[in-house]
Amino acid sequence: MTDITIPTEQLYAHITEQLTTAIMLLDADLTIRYFNTACCAVLGLGEKRLSAQHFPELFQHIDISSQHFFSALSSKQGFGVSDVQAVLADGRHLLLDISVTISENPAGHLLLEIRHVDQQRKISLESLQQHQHLAARELIRGLAHEIKNPLGGLRGAAQLLEETLSDELKEYTQLIIAQADRLRNLVDRLLGPYRPAQRVQSNLHQMIEQVRQLALMDNPGQVQFSRDYDPSIPDFAFDPELLEQALLNIVRNAQQALEHTPQPAICLQSRVLHQHTLHGKRYKLVALIRVIDNGPGIPNDIKDTLFYPMVSGKAGGTGLGLSIGQTLIHQHGGWIDCDSWPGHTEFTLYLPIADTED
Repeated sequence: MTDITIPTEQLYAHITEQLTTAIMLLDADLTIRYFNTACCAVLGLGEKRLSAQHFPELFQHIDISSQHFFSALSSKQGFGVSDVQAVLADGRHLLLDISVTISENPAGHLLLEIRHVDQQRKISLESLQQHQHLAARELIRGLAHEIKNPLGGLRGAAQLLEETLSDELKEYTQLIIAQADRLRNLVDRLLGPYRPAQRVQSNLHQMIEQVRQLALMDNPGQVQFSRDYDPSIPDFAFDPELLEQALLNIVRNAQQALEHTPQPAICLQSRVLHQHTLHGKRYKLVALIRVIDNGPGIPNDIKDTLFYPMVSGKAGGTGLGLSIGQTLIHQHGGWIDCDSWPGHTEFTLYLPIADTED
């Protein structure tokens, strides 16, 4: 019997073509030298788009920088990263798990294994973020109540003391009263919206236009506003006042973030999703409102806690606007999500339109 020798490259290609995991081989310049069929499916790109392409150029943004790959090559040590946010050149968002190993044959190459995180994983992440947000809100509300109760007594005592003091000493009690009022206002904001949503049949775009007009009135940086609305979104039941407050908080944050950006711009966009899951419930229709700006992006150190109370990327900021906005959207059964990288920040408000599936 004659032995049949199969070239290493053919054997390698034959094996990887059987895998559902995307396999990609990069050379020392991060140019794609090989990819299996699963790459096309995972990334949603054709063979011509992937062939001999410089890997970083596939993306508008990806959480892994090129330096990570070069460091792996120089140290000859691989690495793995979960939940990598990637935005393809055509604007599609992907959540990926990427594992990088050093190839021995051919040498000096990187072998990438790429898995697309499925919808269930995204739902689990959303659920975790929801529980973390609610826990943080309850903690803050509890602390706020504990602060507010003795604060009233402190202010009243200062007023009584003021009646017995001479005029030159009253400035001290007035300082106590002023600071007590300042703390009371902060506590009231920490406690957040106290009334339940009063839903009435309303037009989403009328509410968005109201927010746009308010933002234009307070537009010191001369931000250019654009609109991209989906006219197919039907009227549905929501609280226009609460939703306006939530959206206005986000738009004003975007305006402030654009203070030092050349040609600052904000796009207000609406879309509709069919058969979408929010908080574990599947809805027939879900409305999206996006606020997209071309600012510097959200600092990496606060991305994971962005919607927590008292977390802010602005000097002197209280960090309450986004937290309150998230709470207001929660009252509508919805959710606020954010994607951000330098030059692009996108807040998305999800609002159920139709009832849940039976």
